[in-house]
Amino acid sequence: MVSVLRLPVTSVASSAVGSSNPGLRSASSRTVASPASFVPFRVPLGAPLPVSRSPSRSHRAADRQSVRSMATDAAATLPAKSGEILPGEPLPEGYEKMDPYSLIPARRCGVLVHPTSLPGPHGIGDFGPRAFKFLDWLESTGCTIWQVLPLVPPGRKSGEDGSPYAGQDANCGNTLLLSLDLLVQDGLLEPSDLPPTRPVQRVDYKQVIRDKDPAVAKAARALVRSKGKLKEEFDAFRQAPTISAWLEEAALFSAIDGEQGVEFWWLWPKELRDREPQAIAAAKERHREYIDEFAAQQFLFQRQWQALHRHANSKGIRIMGDMPIYVGGHSADVWANPEQFMLDPETRKPTLVSGVPPDAFSATGQLWGSPLYNWPAMAKDGYSWWAKRMRRAFDLYDEFRIDHFRGLAGYWSIPADSETAMNGTWTMGPRKAFFEAIQKAVDKPIDIVAEDLGVITVDVVDLRREIGAPGMAVLQFAFGSDAKNPHLPHNHEQNQVVYPGTHDNDTVVGWWEGIPEWEKNNVRVLLGLTPEQEKEIQWAIIRAAVSSVARTTVIALQDVMGLDNSARMNVPAVQAGQWGWRAGEEGLFAGLGEEASRLRAMLGAFNRGAPVVAVEDEAGGVEEGPGGEEGEGVVVGLKGDAATVVVGE
Repeated sequence: MVSVLRLPVTSVASSAVGSSNPGLRSASSRTVASPASFVPFRVPLGAPLPVSRSPSRSHRAADRQSVRSMATDAAATLPAKSGEILPGEPLPEGYEKMDPYSLIPARRCGVLVHPTSLPGPHGIGDFGPRAFKFLDWLESTGCTIWQVLPLVPPGRKSGEDGSPYAGQDANCGNTLLLSLDLLVQDGLLEPSDLPPTRPVQRVDYKQVIRDKDPAVAKAARALVRSKGKLKEEFDAFRQAPTISAWLEEAALFSAIDGEQGVEFWWLWPKELRDREPQAIAAAKERHREYIDEFAAQQFLFQRQWQALHRHANSKGIRIMGDMPIYVGGHSADVWANPEQFMLDPETRKPTLVSGVPPDAFSATGQLWGSPLYNWPAMAKDGYSWWAKRMRRAFDLYDEFRIDHFRGLAGYWSIPADSETAMNGTWTMGPRKAFFEAIQKAVDKPIDIVAEDLGVITVDVVDLRREIGAPGMAVLQFAFGSDAKNPHLPHNHEQNQVVYPGTHDNDTVVGWWEGIPEWEKNNVRVLLGLTPEQEKEIQWAIIRAAVSSVARTTVIALQDVMGLDNSARMNVPAVQAGQWGWRAGEEGLFAGLGEEASRLRAMLGAFNRGAPVVAVEDEAGGVEEGPGGEEGEGVVVGLKGDAATVVVGE
């Protein structure tokens, strides 16, 4: 049985009932009908009402309650036989206002920049005041997403210069991102404890470690020995089941790792390698002080990050995180859960490792070297390790990307003694059963983005669609083949995230300077570029991404700034010299007002934000265009990258 409920009609730009996005409440964003008018909408009795997600967690709860209340009030006014109307009989009142677009998820846009790249006084970006200023600037662009790379500690023995994809632990936070200035404000450090201020340049991770590690350790010791509210918060953090599930093992692993001083944990003495109970108990006692301070550092990370996270949400900005599908072999995760990974039962060395076959980035493939999962063993215990990891991710982010999603459908399995990735085999992944088990364990929707780049087969696409996850398209991959290329704008899907380029691509300017003339001609023809637009190629490509049918667009900060190849974040398959790009000095975002206005106008023009106010033409008058209903803002054209909007009087 179905019942007719009447929901308020909103403009397509608003699309979410009670949205907390300040841009969606601006004066130029008008509703098509008054809040008192309703549109019939059929839902089964007892089924949840569809509610668009808004960035603020508190507002999402308020939205759900608001819609339920409206539905209850409206149901009493409906005709008794509203579900049984026959041909020739009158349709319900308000039929003409059945807006087919009102329940489509809002189109949106975001900026990709890792915190390490933000301004900061000690050689690396941090969670301090400059990150808050970035979020203020991001709000001014009309964007509602901040995408970050993994926040895990970069592996210090990997030789990968701070790669967030070579982390030592799947759940810990990178304490190099802590703001030392905020630790001074907390009373955990003195100003004299701070290292020298360093000019913004590429991140020198070895220097940053030398500068920041001692100060962070001193703050942690002060917290452990303190009394008062902050200490009480730390104790509660440490005892929380979702935190203690990974924190104590990570702390113990780090302590033993420092004590042993060898490259891999499988080279430790057998009793520690194999986690013999007596040896583990003795290690915990021997390293009690270190373990306490390690936990305190993770609390300080959590406290500063969540303050920044709350600030983002208060401005209508969701944080999109990033989860590498694999974890490093030399990690607490593998040491504490050896049965969950493909390890030799005698030596505990990895037997099969991760990577991808030869591709556009490398003629010999990419040998990542992380131990592969023992999927049958994981399935037997309901993927409990993954459930813990997913809960942690949802604690840190509002949504997140799973890097190398294709590995959950089928993955490249490489013998651990291989020197390249060429000799692997494709192996069956856990597929839909994995997500069904995780959703049951986590008891919430799995709000992810599937990174489905590289070698993509039918089963990968099928899995992504089965679980309803958006995939990815990258415009820099679009113009080098034929019209069937899935990255071309005319082949995009609604449930997709479109990028001009990701952290693994060159900047748009660098890409344009490096591609051959025939590929440039493809761009010119397919995007209809003029010579003037070519002079600012980054904005032409950004416009192509923003105008895509895909629901979500994410733009690298380097491309908003129009930077060249020197600002590239990472070159895949190149181990050293990556991950070091910095955006600029303090005050950077105050100088990006023109870029913010330009992006905001573009988002308004393509329904990714609030419509822009009317723009005067060169003669001082408002441009004419097709009118809408009275009081409705209508985008009537584009002048370059500026939206021209007529606001009805």
